Amino acid sequence: MVTAILATVAYNYFFLPPLFRFTIADPQNWIALFAFLVTAVVASQLSERARRGMLYADQRRREVERLYSFSQQLWLSENVFELLNVIPKHIVDSFDVSGAALYLEGKQEAYFFDEAGRSLFPIDELKAISDRGEPVLDREHRTCYMPLRMGVRTVGALGLAGCDLSRESLEAIGSLVAISIERANTVEKLSRSEAARESDRLRSVLLDSVTHEFRTPLTAIKASAETLLSEPELEKPQRNDLLQVINEESDRLNRLVGEAGEVAQLDSHQLQFRFETHEIREAIDAALKSSQQVLRRHPLEVMVPETLPPVRMDLERITEVIVHLLDNAGKYSPSDTPIHITAELRDSEVVTSVADHGPGVDQMEQEMIFEKFYRGRDQRMIIQGTGMGLPIVRAIVELHGGKIGVTSQVGRGSLFYFSLPAA
Repeated sequence: MVTAILATVAYNYFFLPPLFRFTIADPQNWIALFAFLVTAVVASQLSERARRGMLYADQRRREVERLYSFSQQLWLSENVFELLNVIPKHIVDSFDVSGAALYLEGKQEAYFFDEAGRSLFPIDELKAISDRGEPVLDREHRTCYMPLRMGVRTVGALGLAGCDLSRESLEAIGSLVAISIERANTVEKLSRSEAARESDRLRSVLLDSVTHEFRTPLTAIKASAETLLSEPELEKPQRNDLLQVINEESDRLNRLVGEAGEVAQLDSHQLQFRFETHEIREAIDAALKSSQQVLRRHPLEVMVPETLPPVRMDLERITEVIVHLLDNAGKYSPSDTPIHITAELRDSEVVTSVADHGPGVDQMEQEMIFEKFYRGRDQRMIIQGTGMGLPIVRAIVELHGGKIGVTSQVGRGSLFYFSLPAA
């Protein structure tokens, strides 16, 4: 309006006679001047309206860009607890507000951007907004409250401080937050359901595997015991042979029970470790002592340099790892073929390997053999086992911060190795 009046005065001064004076000599010039004033006022209003529209459109564009960025951040998390704690921070970072609070009906709990938010957004106020389901926009104090809606259902409330966002943007933020929380809840429920199904499946496979493996030693123990009972006059060598069978098969049963228990502990993350600094040679010597029965028909070649650095490990568990690898090498290798045990330092890691001259492992099966209960397709009917050994070995090594793998050539043999960080 001011611009239009100034333009009219300037038009009179410079263009209407007498020039350079603010007087109007001809009455018709009043009509021209009035028409100019009306035109200037209308043009000024149209220009101002266009400018405001452009500013509003620019503001909406920025808000849409922020909403998109905000939605991308929300989809990154599938854990409900983590998501609830980061939503206020994402809102503050994305929309340039000074504070944010989130209240959920289901949990009856509020989550804040910082400690100052607890006084800015009382839980009772957030709960009241959630109960009413209507937004409260205090533009004077730049404080906004927005209910979180899933369709027609209100699931919580959102509070923002230093807020200049439009109502449409606030409703979009509320919808995005509600949808992301619902999505995370759904994903978490599906994960728990899938984990429960997988646990049931593994439990069933474990029972089938262990039941099958238990029958063989139990049959041998039962037959030996019946023979001893029914024929008390057996000669001493025969009695000793039967007692040896009972002793060996009892050890085998004990090992099977131990493996089943370890698998259950690993699944529930209850396996305990006692980390201390030891030489890898200590674990190798202990494993060789425990595996004498399995290795009695195989020559051993052990190469462990004296200069190897110590390793921080649970000695009993790493001994168990080597025992499993030696047991496999002994079972799958023909009699009188050598088994090689080596240890060396590679890039600040101590790498221990067990090599045999068995049938080898097919390239396709080299990853699968470390899965629970999997057994080589060409050996499962020939060699007894549960398929629990290598999965236990991998879990133990990985919990030490190490890695395990196999290099194999069908018909030539296999080399199993694992690495542990040097102390």
